[in-house]
Amino acid sequence: MDTAKRKQLRAIGHKLKPVVMIAGRGVTEGVEAELERALEDHELIKVKLAIPEPEDRKLVAKHLCETHKAELVQAIGKVLLLYRAAKKPNPRLSNLLR
Repeated sequence: MDTAKRKQLRAIGHKLKPVVMIAGRGVTEGVEAELERALEDHELIKVKLAIPEPEDRKLVAKHLCETHKAELVQAIGKVLLLYRAAKKPNPRLSNLLR
């Protein structure tokens, strides 16, 4: 992803609220399913990590990106901004088309 695209996505993501929260239990099956649904529907999402250690947050972010074929746009503190282009974006749900 080039810097112009990343900058554009960060600007859109600034006003978004987290749609998925990952607590201390880590990434469960339910979290994986919800993350997949959210990426397919919205394309650009915020994920809140309630994990205290920065190294653990980096590992979870890497795992999520690899598992869901998403790109990490930005990571600030405990909040991740993830992007994955939808195969058939829905203009009413996509954060990029609204």
